[in-house]
Amino acid sequence: MATTRSAHTVWEGSLTEGSGTVTFDSSGIPEQAVSWPSRAEQANGKTSPEELIAAAHSSCFSMALSHGLTGAGTLPTRLTTSADVTFQPGTGITGIHLTVEGTVPGLDEAAFTSAAEDAKANCPVSQALTGTTITLTAKLA
Repeated sequence: MATTRSAHTVWEGSLTEGSGTVTFDSSGIPEQAVSWPSRAEQANGKTSPEELIAAAHSSCFSMALSHGLTGAGTLPTRLTTSADVTFQPGTGITGIHLTVEGTVPGLDEAAFTSAAEDAKANCPVSQALTGTTITLTAKLA
């Protein structure tokens, strides 16, 4: 069964002087403020499209890796994933780096790295972002 998740943003003012609020319609999690300075300079308590992509990518990748490991008979105890999305004003998103550390009893480093590479290539968010260079660092805890 297909699912659809929704969010919306209300923006007021110009790009550099204005600001907006992102509302997470599907989940109801708290609204988040967004502005150009929070995107191109310091976050200062506000989010950015790149941070939202990082959240989506790190969670999707973790789910895909957990699924792949479990399917191979090596249930992970813990996966800690971060996603760093780099934004260059005037150019756009220039890359995403995923870093994962896993606790997977009975699995060696090479098998973990292979499973992580597979998850990177096949998680739905990675597939949606195929126009972006995605790199990976994977290690066992």
